[in-house]
Amino acid sequence: MLQKTSIKTLLEILFVSTRLGLTSFGGPIAHLGYFHEEYIRRRKWMDEKSYADLVALCQFLPGPASSQVGIGIGVMRAGILGGIISFLGFTLPSVIALIVFALILKTVDIGNAGWIHGLKLVAVAVVAHAILGMAQKLTPDLTRKAIALMALVIILLWQTAYTQVGVILLAAFIGFAIYKNHSENADSRIHFPISRKVGIICLSLFFGLLIMLPILREISSLDWIAMFDSFYRSGSLVFGGGHVVLPLLEREFVPTGWLSEESFLAGYGAAQAVPGPLFTFAAYLGAVMNGWLGGLVATIAIFLPAFLLILGTLPFWDQLRRNPKIKGALMGVNAAVVGILIAAFYKPIWTSSILQPIDFAFAAVLFSMLVYWKLPPWVIVVTGAIGGTFLTLLT
Repeated sequence: MLQKTSIKTLLEILFVSTRLGLTSFGGPIAHLGYFHEEYIRRRKWMDEKSYADLVALCQFLPGPASSQVGIGIGVMRAGILGGIISFLGFTLPSVIALIVFALILKTVDIGNAGWIHGLKLVAVAVVAHAILGMAQKLTPDLTRKAIALMALVIILLWQTAYTQVGVILLAAFIGFAIYKNHSENADSRIHFPISRKVGIICLSLFFGLLIMLPILREISSLDWIAMFDSFYRSGSLVFGGGHVVLPLLEREFVPTGWLSEESFLAGYGAAQAVPGPLFTFAAYLGAVMNGWLGGLVATIAIFLPAFLLILGTLPFWDQLRRNPKIKGALMGVNAAVVGILIAAFYKPIWTSSILQPIDFAFAAVLFSMLVYWKLPPWVIVVTGAIGGTFLTLLT
């Protein structure tokens, strides 16, 4: 009877998460709203306080917050297997769509296609919107605005592979020094069906892979290990959601010649048209570089840190979230994320997309459709592709 109940529970998780994966447009904040409606209000799998605590934990960690919340809900419902099934249901629809898109693009020359230019302008509108929302939330005071400005200047002036990591560490130190006495109420408690031993194993794997993969990359010189390392490191060091992974991935793959900037930005624009987490953009990149198998490997590599971190920190979250020093460091990191995203907005997005006044005018229209008229993202993408084709005919 227990086994039947467990299978029924797992099938229910798969059904609900897949439906969310097919319909959850709008980015991580929208995803959290969909989760709240489906998991909390309709199905009552968690209470309001527990859900708020889980969201707080996932905002605390690097990686895709909405995916980590979905994993956490699955874990609470049916253990680690429930978390895996919840992740697969929410993620696979967009992974499959973006791999198919990448395979189609590999058969055609996209260098001068007008619709590709339109997708680049979609990226301008989407990232501008993300910057405004994140800046309001993450840089509310002058000190955090200064941290964001510092990150912006450093990222633009010293564009190396390690600059972003250094900026994040510096911002964490500044946040720790300035906000270490900052306190907020955290009265509720949350309990997860994971032991501290399992948590320690997952955290050890997370840091072990982060250290060993670059070493294996240098020793072996295998392209697959190099690709896995690049995606794993990108997924490990991203604070602030999917949009912030853009500069990390761009610097990993475009300057090194793995793929062209046109292909990179085309895929980023297409990623706005599919539901689910923006981190599935990695599936597109992997498929462009190494076919459908590359897409699957890239997806596993970029999401693996999220899995290990959420499973590793769940048993310790109550203790961590009450530590003002850790919260202060995180406040500094979140402010730096805004500066990092603005730097990515300028290069490569703006510099490769806004080439003449008509491009800026059309990007402004797309931005207004998204922000003020609140049209669905897929409408923005379709409009961008069609408009880009017409712009090419006019110029």
